[in-house]
Amino acid sequence: MSFKKENLDLILVPAGLLIMFAYHLFLLYRYIHRPHTTVIGFENTDKEAWVERVLQADKEAISNALTVIASNTSAATFLCSVCLTLSSLIGAWLGNSSNNFFVSNLIYGDTRQSTMSIKYICILTCFFIAFCCFVQSARNFVHANYLITTPNCEVPMETVKLTVLRGGEFWSLGLRSLYFALDLILWFFGPIPMFVSSVIMVFILYYLDTNTKPLHYHQNLYTHKASSTSNCSVAKY
Repeated sequence: MSFKKENLDLILVPAGLLIMFAYHLFLLYRYIHRPHTTVIGFENTDKEAWVERVLQADKEAISNALTVIASNTSAATFLCSVCLTLSSLIGAWLGNSSNNFFVSNLIYGDTRQSTMSIKYICILTCFFIAFCCFVQSARNFVHANYLITTPNCEVPMETVKLTVLRGGEFWSLGLRSLYFALDLILWFFGPIPMFVSSVIMVFILYYLDTNTKPLHYHQNLYTHKASSTSNCSVAKY
């Protein structure tokens, strides 16, 4: 039996996706057990310190914090719109039966209609997951807005921290889904570009996700200001 170009999709595409999934499982392990070695864990430390400062600050600082929360919410909402727009464009492309560029002989790989349908479904799934993650990110940031502006601020500090961190985690998940979508877009040009992009993307993401800087231990103002008078009494658990 001679090796056909259609068989490349059965080898290179699963291999590329396996490389991407293996890297993100490795990143998840580091984030859970050694968060200081990841950029996400490093940023979470700064976010926790930021929440402590905000809940102990005056009204002017709280207004600045609300501006920060609003910018994160706007960014998540914008990416939600981008995901929906790209999904609509892909749906319109799928419905355009006269477009046969991706089934031409220029594409070295499987160009059958069934394979093309699988490609569209995979990329639409990635955009749908990204949309859901960005929606949840915006929801958590809006909830953090309510918690910070609660009268008398009788809200556990850990609750506010958890809400802000969840918003950031859903934001990261949405971005990861977009990375997978970018990888699958190159699959339309053949399995070889898709596999090469998977390898290159893993190297780039490893460089961007790795933190080599030592953690900056912020001074805990909560313990130093516990005895001072404040308009915001925070219950820390």
